[in-house]
Amino acid sequence: MSENPLFFHEPPERAGSPAATPVPDAEAPWIARAERRVLAVMFADVSNSTALYAHLGDPLAKAAIDACFERILLVLPKFDGRLVKTIGDEVLCVFPTVDQAVLAASEMQVAMSEREFGGQTIQLHIGLHYGPALVSVNDVFGDTVNVAGYLTAVAGAEQILASEAAAAQLGLTLKRCVRPVFRALLKGSQRETTVYQVVWSRDDGELTSANIDHRLPPDMGALVLDLGAQTFEVNVERPILRIGRSPKCDLVAKHDKVSRQHLLIQLRRTSFYLIDQSINGTWITRESGDEYHLLRSEVILSGAGVISLGCPQDAAPERRIVFRQDRRSAFRLSDGKADVLPFPGARRRPDLE
Repeated sequence: MSENPLFFHEPPERAGSPAATPVPDAEAPWIARAERRVLAVMFADVSNSTALYAHLGDPLAKAAIDACFERILLVLPKFDGRLVKTIGDEVLCVFPTVDQAVLAASEMQVAMSEREFGGQTIQLHIGLHYGPALVSVNDVFGDTVNVAGYLTAVAGAEQILASEAAAAQLGLTLKRCVRPVFRALLKGSQRETTVYQVVWSRDDGELTSANIDHRLPPDMGALVLDLGAQTFEVNVERPILRIGRSPKCDLVAKHDKVSRQHLLIQLRRTSFYLIDQSINGTWITRESGDEYHLLRSEVILSGAGVISLGCPQDAAPERRIVFRQDRRSAFRLSDGKADVLPFPGARRRPDLE
């Protein structure tokens, strides 16, 4: 383990780290004592979790994913990595160098490919970025984290994607293990950049020839929805929002034309989908003023507009849901909403949950 831990366990004024720069933030008191560090930030996410839960059921699927997390956490100390937290079926880790992050990510992929969890194969998609981040007592924030989350979202199963900034930090040996695959405009940058794939499999013959001119879809930001006094945001921390008459829904609209579970808003990779599940359907009005009816089908939401449940919006203005996109990032994390595990050397124990 590093002698200069990424996460301090004393107040910054006593931590005595000459490389750390205190960052005050009056609007976010939970990072008021944060330090700015340059880190390799990595997310590892389970690719097939929905199918896994459908096939095994909730208890067995959770146990399988917990066992997968256990295996991931065993890899971290070998490369001086630190677990920050888990977010659903995803883990957030940090490393002092990109070489260590790439080696850890590759070993995680190998570990997943060589064994089954709960009798099922689990695949990961991984994204990593290198740059300055705000490090608080047991969390990490900033554009570097957002970009790593975005690259994870656009990575395919069994893929590791790295930013150009990360690839530039690799040593000579590991530079031979990455190849450019996409162009992208990342949050916090004004220029288009290259996204690299880490080739971790020994079988190079299975690689697809990449056209570097292909551009990834951008991070359009979180989706914010307002219904009266109720406001919700769909992002990486809340990727699914349930709307309907049932009190079990996240956003509740009480009316006899509204189905108990009327619709879902779901973040898939970088797009927000509205999925109608109702009897009467959903009306969507775009910024242009065009209104159309959706029934038992789905559509991508972008920009801003109005969602009306069970009838056109003019017929029931009290049931209008206004949606808009928060352009900052769909992948930013906020304090206190994720499953934060103790530090350092934390391990998840399925038998204790």
